[in-house]
Amino acid sequence: MSDTIDYGKLMHRAMRGLIQEVLTGVAEHGLPGDHHFFITFDTRHPEVEIADWLSDRYPSEMTVVMQNWYENLEVDDEGFAVTLNFGDAPERLEIPYDAIRTFVDPSVEFGLRFESPDEEDYEDDDDPTPPEGDGPDSGHKHHDAEVVSLDRFRK
Repeated sequence: MSDTIDYGKLMHRAMRGLIQEVLTGVAEHGLPGDHHFFITFDTRHPEVEIADWLSDRYPSEMTVVMQNWYENLEVDDEGFAVTLNFGDAPERLEIPYDAIRTFVDPSVEFGLRFESPDEEDYEDDDDPTPPEGDGPDSGHKHHDAEVVSLDRFRK
């Protein structure tokens, strides 16, 4: 048992659960009212699946908007998949929660930003406590979640 609690990792897992719950509701009932999402994700994440032309155009990060046109939203414990329209070209995207960098709903001024992980951090680790002997200076990495300013999304 570790002598520290990794609050960053616990918060990251809780915020992923919040995104899953929101997207599950949208998959079942559609977007209510004026709600819509800006979702920025790391296109280099090993479990992201997007068309080659999208990964060529967005080699590190991409922001998608779920608002007026989206189809086939599927949500599970690992992430979500959705078909979005890119200039009259529908494309299927599969995005794991761990690849998400920001999740923003500007209609209610809600936003989350996740720390960008290093590539080795993409390994699945559900244990919220660091391994035995890891302390704050041991190089153990975690993911932090925080509220993001919506100013950059305003028109």
